[in-house]
Amino acid sequence: MADEPRLKSSYELAMERLKKSDEAAGIESKPLTDAQRSAIGEVRNFYDSKLAEQQVLHQSRMRASVDPAYRDALQEEYRRDCERLTSERDSKIAKIRAQA
Repeated sequence: MADEPRLKSSYELAMERLKKSDEAAGIESKPLTDAQRSAIGEVRNFYDSKLAEQQVLHQSRMRASVDPAYRDALQEEYRRDCERLTSERDSKIAKIRAQA
């Protein structure tokens, strides 16, 4: 019983297939350095706090207004700000990952 190979989960099988397809396509995976990990963590923490700040400000503005048109404008502005911050975060993380 101990000599039999253990069964793999569907997750493990999927990850093996992805790894093989990446190798066939010529995509190399390089592990992140400790410096890159900490830089990515700092970027994520910074943008998480910015997003939380935007959410608090948005909620307070929404509570202060009863005009539906103004509330719609506030909602759209909040959505744009969240998308901008998320995009900035993702691009900074991609730059850190691309560093050799």
